[in-house]
Amino acid sequence: MSAMADAPMPGGWAMSMMWAPMCGQTWAGLAACFAGMWSAMTVAMMLPVLAPALWSYRTAVAGTAATRADRLTALAGLGYFAVWTGCGVTVFALGIALTQTALRYAAFAHAVPIASGIIVIIAGAFQFSAWKARLLACCCAMPECRRHAPATAGAAWRHGLRLGLHCIGCCANLSVILLVVGAMDLRAMALVTIAIAAERLAADGIYMARIVGAAAIGMGLSLTIQAVLGAA
Repeated sequence: MSAMADAPMPGGWAMSMMWAPMCGQTWAGLAACFAGMWSAMTVAMMLPVLAPALWSYRTAVAGTAATRADRLTALAGLGYFAVWTGCGVTVFALGIALTQTALRYAAFAHAVPIASGIIVIIAGAFQFSAWKARLLACCCAMPECRRHAPATAGAAWRHGLRLGLHCIGCCANLSVILLVVGAMDLRAMALVTIAIAAERLAADGIYMARIVGAAAIGMGLSLTIQAVLGAA
C-alpha cells in the first residue's frame, strides 16, 4: 500500500502523489523520490529473472579468475540497471506530462478511467502476439549467446545493456499495467513480478504469457465496465 496520499480527481479516480510535488517539495526533490522508488521497484521485480541470466553470464566468463568474473558480472548487472534507469526517466517525464494535463483539463481527467481499462486490455492482448513470442524467445536465448563471451569490461557492459533492452521490450506491457493500476500498490507489484517470472522462467513461457494475457484482458474489461457505469 502506498505511503503517499492519493488526490481525488474528476471521473472518480485518484491520482498518486508520486506524480506531483507535495507541499514544500521541489521538482528536483520529486524526481529524486521517484528515482529512489523506481530503482527499488526495478531491483525487487527484476531480480528473479535477472539473477539466472547473470549467473549464466558468469559461467560463460568462468575461464578468467574468479574475482575478475565477479567484477565482469557486476558490470553486466550495472549495464542492465542503467537501461532500466533510462526507462525510468522516460516514465517520469510521461507521468508528469499526463498528470499536469489531467489537472488542467477536466475532460481529460474524466476520460482517464476508461482509457486505463482500454490500455490494460491492449497490454493483455499483446501477450498473444507473435512479437511477444519473439521477445520471450530472445530473452531465453540470451544466456546461450554468451556461452563464448569475451571476458572484457566493454563486452560485459554491452551484454548488460542488451539484456536490459530485451527485458524492457519483453515486459513493457506488464510494466504499463502496473503503472496504470498503481505502481505503489505492493499487491499489484507482487502480481506483476510473479507474472514476469512465470513467463520468463517456466518451461512453456508462451503458455504462461497467454494465461497472464487472459487475466489482464479480464481485468481491463472489468475496469472499463466500471468506468463506463461510473460515468453514466
